[in-house]
Amino acid sequence: MKAAAVNSKKVFVVTVLLVVVAISGGNGQTICKVSISGLMACKPAVTPPNPAQPSASCCSALSNADLRCLCSYRNSNFLPSLGIDPNLAMQLPEKCKLPHAAHC
Repeated sequence: MKAAAVNSKKVFVVTVLLVVVAISGGNGQTICKVSISGLMACKPAVTPPNPAQPSASCCSALSNADLRCLCSYRNSNFLPSLGIDPNLAMQLPEKCKLPHAAHC
């Protein structure tokens, strides 16, 4: 039981560190070939309960993304910890009409 509590704390700390890096995010930081600012442009389109249509800047950011890499976050706790609905996130390539949309 104690080991589970320690592991939960470690996961929480790592998640917080990732969020801090993402928010303070040096301009050169990327995730799956998308800049942090590009990912943040997509946040209104993946935040429930009333997501917006993806903006032109969001779709532009995703146009060079490694979509298979982004798929790896689908079942992660990272997206929900940022208020992002993974199912909405997986719909973005299609909504942006990207020709190379990966089907996770």
